[in-house]
Amino acid sequence: MKTESDVVVVVGDGVVLLDVAGPVQVLHGTGYRVRLASPSGRAVVSDTGIPLGVELALEDVSETVDTVMVPGYPTVKGHGHPPELVAHVRRLGTGARRTTSACTGAYLLAEAGLLDGRRATTHWAECETLARRFPRVRVEPDAIYVRDGPVITSAGVTAGIDLALALVEEDHGPEVARTAAKHLVVFLQRPGGQSQFSVRSAVTPPRNAGLRRVLDAVVADPGGNHTLAAMAERLAVSERHLTRLFRREVGDTPGQYVERVRVEAAQAMLESCDAGVNTIARTCGFGTDETMRRVFLRVLGAPPAAYRARFRATSSA
Repeated sequence: MKTESDVVVVVGDGVVLLDVAGPVQVLHGTGYRVRLASPSGRAVVSDTGIPLGVELALEDVSETVDTVMVPGYPTVKGHGHPPELVAHVRRLGTGARRTTSACTGAYLLAEAGLLDGRRATTHWAECETLARRFPRVRVEPDAIYVRDGPVITSAGVTAGIDLALALVEEDHGPEVARTAAKHLVVFLQRPGGQSQFSVRSAVTPPRNAGLRRVLDAVVADPGGNHTLAAMAERLAVSERHLTRLFRREVGDTPGQYVERVRVEAAQAMLESCDAGVNTIARTCGFGTDETMRRVFLRVLGAPPAAYRARFRATSSA
């Protein structure tokens, strides 16, 4: 018999262990009945090789279950999930009060048609692929989690914890959610979005040797003179030609690349040293702390002070 807080976690072989364990740990002890369900009710093996016991066969789960949780799987490289798993997610998600996904679980929801015409998110490294494979899904790459009607999707791995805390707050109030977050030593609402994790993605080394030297010079001295004119002069090309080279081989404009390097340099200093924000801003080429604050808010969704508080290295502890 369905209860108001009945949660079914849909699992299959290869499921990401933390996508299951994180949300379940949040919901445990906060008034939910949480059960794992798989095709035919068989035990499954997680992506780490650790087996997971299962309480239910998906075939026996009622369409009117309160909350359906769909964890992620290692990237499926366009091959899709087992049809029987997709069919079960479609059936349960259509009838449930709400359906959620963690990380790449969004692919399963999309394959089931549950994200058609909806806003959604997934792990930052998968957002572009999700949008390309499922053009009817409006992907929001910087969100920690996205609610669109009865469907809630969350970003990479630990964002499933954020999503579960949001469910607790919705169902049982902010005090219960705050207590759960405090017990797990996590943020009830973390600052910033996913871009604070993906901004350091490596740039593919350009084929042009001169352009590689320009990129290396920016990385070696983020606070140096890296205007378009200065970089074009170093490479002995016109500013227009340099911009074309950047677009073709880096994927950014020169200004975007320089800003990205400066943000990464500032992140590293905020995480690892005690220098003031003013000093870091000058060292990394922002000029003033206010300029750096505006860039951090635009790029990372969090000001420098909040970023430092969240990501500061624990070496002093």
